Amino acid sequence: MRRYLVGGAVRDRLLGLPAGDRDWVVVGETQASMEAAGFRAVGRDFPVFLDRDGEEHALARTERKSGRGYRGFVVDADPSVTLEEDLQRRDFTINAIAQDEAGDIIDPCGGVRDIQARVLRHVGPAFAEDPLRVLRAARFMARFAAIGFTVAPETMALMREMAASGELSTLTPERVWQELRRALASAAPSAFLRTLHEAGALGVVLPEVEALYGVPQRAEFHPEVDTGVHVELVCDMAAKLAPGDDLIGFAALTHDLGKALTPAHVLPKHLGHEHAGLAPLRALCDRLKVPTEHRQLAEAVCREHLNVHRFDELRASTVFELLARCDGFRKPARIAQLAIACEADKRGRAGREDEPYPQGRALCAALDAAMAVRADDVARGLSGPEVGEAIRRARIAAIAQATGKKP
Repeated sequence: MRRYLVGGAVRDRLLGLPAGDRDWVVVGETQASMEAAGFRAVGRDFPVFLDRDGEEHALARTERKSGRGYRGFVVDADPSVTLEEDLQRRDFTINAIAQDEAGDIIDPCGGVRDIQARVLRHVGPAFAEDPLRVLRAARFMARFAAIGFTVAPETMALMREMAASGELSTLTPERVWQELRRALASAAPSAFLRTLHEAGALGVVLPEVEALYGVPQRAEFHPEVDTGVHVELVCDMAAKLAPGDDLIGFAALTHDLGKALTPAHVLPKHLGHEHAGLAPLRALCDRLKVPTEHRQLAEAVCREHLNVHRFDELRASTVFELLARCDGFRKPARIAQLAIACEADKRGRAGREDEPYPQGRALCAALDAAMAVRADDVARGLSGPEVGEAIRRARIAAIAQATGKKP
């Protein structure tokens, strides 16, 4: 059997990054011969098999466009398909490198050269046949921009053509969310947003975020001024504070959506933007079928981030109400997540990256103090609504004592 290691395993080794899953391409075989050799067929759209170690082996194949969208392809996995033909159907040159079992590199598309130059370049014109590749380009930039990668000018030009063609509208919500989620868990989510924005594709997949670019903010609070740039900085700060956490990343991404709705005559002020942002946030979540956990945290951050910023000004009773609105007494982890997302917002500003954010710690300390209140200690002998009221008063008193606030 002639098999070759391909894709991310080869690319990441050449980049000096930790190895992930290993994928193999097999040349000259059929489904019958693979199964006879002990491989288990698992592919639905094309022939993929698992060996005894669970590693994926795909038959070398070519693809031909047969319709709109990323599913509109006819696959040919005939035994005559060569390794070079299989590599040439791939998206980017850095993903079109193979390694044989002796360790030798096969690189018909110049991927090694582009790895050395830190360039993300499409393999050929067939790139334009799959709209998902625009999102994949942006997601790869979210992962690799931190180590110097840029998008090749000709690739960016082709992505602009694809965005203008309307093909991106064929992407399913599930695929868009999958790429977005992985980008938010990457080192530089800003590169995902910026790449799509520059390609004219952000308005197709995330119009609520695209609408933030060019919206001014008050320079004394936001030296970067542009709200779109601010959101980029917040997403990167969230990735720094909570590496790999797409839940906090999504809340960071969507916390300021209301600023796109501020009337022009009010700018650069954004009074009430935190509540105005809830409607576009819910529309985005509905469209992309965002998981409930992500949606709930994002709504809490959108609604409450200004309250957390001015924590020192809040009374203990107001802090209690904030914690209750966020369901913090049933889900205390959410308050820690809220605190991190709010810190990302405060520090995600040009020149403000190293500013301290004691509000986050104070919010979590208030929750800890309130959670220490036990019903048996404060509501003994009470019943019905009196129990809840006694617990509420005791928790407000505990918050006041822990934070030095007025009740």
